[in-house]
Amino acid sequence: MMKNYLYLFLFLWLIPFVESDSLLMANGLDSDWWKTTTVYHIYPRSWMDTDGDGIGDLEGVIAQLDYLQDLGYETIWISPFTESPQKDFGYDVKDYCKISEQYGTMETFDRLLAEVHQRKMKLIFDLVMNHTSDEHAWFQESSSSKDNPKADWYIWKDGRGKNGLKRPNNWRAMSGNRAWTYHQGRKQFYYNGFLPFQPDLNYHQPDVKNAMFDVVRFWLEKGVDGFRLDIISAIYEDSSLKNNPLSIHMTPSDRTLSIFFQHLGHNFLQEESFGFSTELREVVDEFEQPQRILIGESHGHESVLREFCNYKGKNGLHAIFMFNAISMPFKARKYQKMTETFEKYFAEPLMPTLVFANHDRNRTISRLGGSADKAKLLAMFQFTSRGIPFTYFGEEIGIPRVIIPLKEGKDPIAQQNKWLPQFLVNRSVEILNRDECRTPMLWNTQANAGFCDSLVKPWLPVADNYQQINVETQKSDPQSQYNFFKKIISLRNHTPALQSGSLEIAQEFCSKKVFAYYRTLGKNRYLVVLNMSKKSLDQFEIQGDMIVSTHVNSTIGAFFPYEGKVFLVHR
Repeated sequence: MMKNYLYLFLFLWLIPFVESDSLLMANGLDSDWWKTTTVYHIYPRSWMDTDGDGIGDLEGVIAQLDYLQDLGYETIWISPFTESPQKDFGYDVKDYCKISEQYGTMETFDRLLAEVHQRKMKLIFDLVMNHTSDEHAWFQESSSSKDNPKADWYIWKDGRGKNGLKRPNNWRAMSGNRAWTYHQGRKQFYYNGFLPFQPDLNYHQPDVKNAMFDVVRFWLEKGVDGFRLDIISAIYEDSSLKNNPLSIHMTPSDRTLSIFFQHLGHNFLQEESFGFSTELREVVDEFEQPQRILIGESHGHESVLREFCNYKGKNGLHAIFMFNAISMPFKARKYQKMTETFEKYFAEPLMPTLVFANHDRNRTISRLGGSADKAKLLAMFQFTSRGIPFTYFGEEIGIPRVIIPLKEGKDPIAQQNKWLPQFLVNRSVEILNRDECRTPMLWNTQANAGFCDSLVKPWLPVADNYQQINVETQKSDPQSQYNFFKKIISLRNHTPALQSGSLEIAQEFCSKKVFAYYRTLGKNRYLVVLNMSKKSLDQFEIQGDMIVSTHVNSTIGAFFPYEGKVFLVHR
């Protein structure tokens, strides 16, 4: 117990020194706030319901801003809340400049933004630029005839065959369905890179690009701090409509775009999309103070992804998601290789992103077999490695995957795949029903876990173990996952070396069981050692002071299974 107090005293003693460096950065020596921030991702339908309809809303986001600030997060990213038929829960946009009634009003949004900024935090939200809903006014006009003013705002093609009812080519959408939908009114097919009710905009048409740039300006003028750009890799398609080649892969991965044995090489990741990123950056840079940011979503190898950030020597997106981390096996050598790759392709002035979960993928704790120790170790890596850490809501308390049968799924992907045997779906590492990672936030032990009133049915079921896994319970447990997140975020926020310092692999400590690295800024040097094995380790000769551990009752020279430690190194 005395050792724990000594470590706490040392940590508190160091804070004034690192805080002085933080103030220097805040005063202008580092205006790129996005490089040092911490991001919390809210899925608004599942965050907190305040109006009794079982659906989370913007008032609920406002109500829990202090929770996020207390945890130490500096930037909030919110999934779509603009007007939508909600067939894909906001990713099918009906009006880019209105708020969907389920979430509130524009006045509510304005108050949310003001409350965020009052707390010296940032707000970004999803901007779906690639496609709209088929109920959007643009599509309604475009589909009305072949010669209206917006006739070419979407990608229309005549069908093949005698009656023109065969699809223009073999393209599949990223969600697995065919990428062409026949429209009876125009007697043509329109292209949809995702789902049939989400027609893709035609960015080869300059008016479309200008209209979307005006949408960007609309929100920036309101004061938002930037956007997370939904699937930026799909903005352009091969205009010659060449058939996609065959692939040996049935399912997509975080590095390759293949599905049902087809490589989606002609309808994703076109070179024009990289150039579009530089044009979009120019629009955002019109708003200089405060700095606004763009973070893109794309699959692909890091050598390709970096083109979104710097294309032919021009600035593009500030950062791009690197999904490889989500599917990375929990092994020391794998994490070392991943970090080396990130450093190779996203060295300064670029910055990698550290993403381990989102609204489309399995919950982290479930991928880790329910191990809170592994989850804490992963959090230590995420908040001490070089990169921008993103936390999907509920990861800080370990919300698990909630099995929801495909036949009961609200997710359109689940509905599309409901013919699959459920027992195989339940055993899959990744989810086919995205409802399973979108279930409500677990606030307390009350009915519905405090997400909504006890007499209201939530839009998705809460996790069965909510009475054990919830914010209220974990706040009072000093060994909880929540309290470790709070501790490690605080360390990062008060330690410039962990925010913007260089990263060097500590080869002398690395092995099949251990991954270790140094973070250095000026005279300050820190060593992070992660025991990624299920065995205890000892005989570590480390010349430094232990600042924090994932375990209580830790000692300097030995490691518990799945224990990580941060040291201030003597130089």
